[in-house]
Amino acid sequence: MNTNSRPGAKAASSPTATSNPTPTTNARDHALEFSLLQRAERWKAATARAQRLAREPASDLADATQMADDYRLLAHDLARARRLIPDTRTREYLEAAYVRAHNTLHRTAWHPGYALLNLFRDEIPAVVRWLTPHILWATTIFILTVFAGYWMVHTYPDVIGLFASPDLIATVERGQLWTEGILNIVPSSVLSLQILTNNIVVSLFAYCAGFVFGLGTLYILGLNGLMLGAVFAFTGQHGLEAALFRFIVAHGCVEISVMCLSGAAGAAVGEALIRPSCGSRSESFRIAALRSGKLLIACAVLLVGSGLIEGYISPRPHLPLWGRLVIGIGYWIVMIALLKGWFFRRATPVASDATTHTRAAASFPTNPPMSRSREHRDVSAATVAARPAPHAPAPRAQPRDRSTREPR
Repeated sequence: MNTNSRPGAKAASSPTATSNPTPTTNARDHALEFSLLQRAERWKAATARAQRLAREPASDLADATQMADDYRLLAHDLARARRLIPDTRTREYLEAAYVRAHNTLHRTAWHPGYALLNLFRDEIPAVVRWLTPHILWATTIFILTVFAGYWMVHTYPDVIGLFASPDLIATVERGQLWTEGILNIVPSSVLSLQILTNNIVVSLFAYCAGFVFGLGTLYILGLNGLMLGAVFAFTGQHGLEAALFRFIVAHGCVEISVMCLSGAAGAAVGEALIRPSCGSRSESFRIAALRSGKLLIACAVLLVGSGLIEGYISPRPHLPLWGRLVIGIGYWIVMIALLKGWFFRRATPVASDATTHTRAAASFPTNPPMSRSREHRDVSAATVAARPAPHAPAPRAQPRDRSTREPR
């Protein structure tokens, strides 16, 4: 007798007979889902502990051990949530909490040398890329104001009194630069220290002035640009523009660039107040200030070199122009290499799943909803098909329904 004609064989070969869950399976899944949602308080505690241990070391051995237990708890519950409630914000919250716990548990120990290397190799270049539009705008404003100041004094010579002191005007009218013989009055070491202090104060002021919704940056860059253009026009009227260029070319390239960088960083903070992009204005201000403030470290390092050049090299009357140009352009290239991170080689980074999920977890909710209603299903089908988190256990396969097994 042909076994394919048996009713049991037809039931086993039918796809609907094995794909439809039985009432027993549905009841078990609902019970598992209910028990899973009852662990929300433990998820909150695990998230809070991971955030705390990411900022400070563990208080004792029990605290560190509990972090490892929380990591296993989140991994287990995340696997269940992906199978039972994949299209809910509860699953999103568990993924974010799992990634946070993973990063906290597996982060490397802090070392000053490694932190400094990471700052100049990764963080400062990232800040420069973020500030590129602001840097371009700040540089454009400075250049335009230089031309405006030059045109004003060239057209109306009496306007120089608005930009220069009477002593400077009298010295230039005698046919001398105010920088001549400066080393006979002040030693190079003292002069470098004074110049360095003044440059750092100006850069900090340009940065902090940008907090006033970017208006302070416009004022600082505009004022310095007008002064530079006006002084060049005034010295040109007395045949001293070449001597002034010889004096400032060695240190001025980097010094002016640092001022534009500081102004651009301050303008970015001011823009965060005008157009907050990360929640409230205070939160946007905090994030922008912390991020752009890293650039000031590089600016301070560059100003140290500018101060040394201005104190020891620029006042030397016998140094030829080509030597000053080599020093000025060479130091400007060093500044570009420092801001781009070219001094520190790094192997091609391989993007890990933890990094991918960390970026996606930034928009996840702080508290998980405890319902499976449609209000909590605001993720798209593409989000539901996201890759599993690193080291997350795969969900168990559902047991085969023995009631549809083909009889012998």
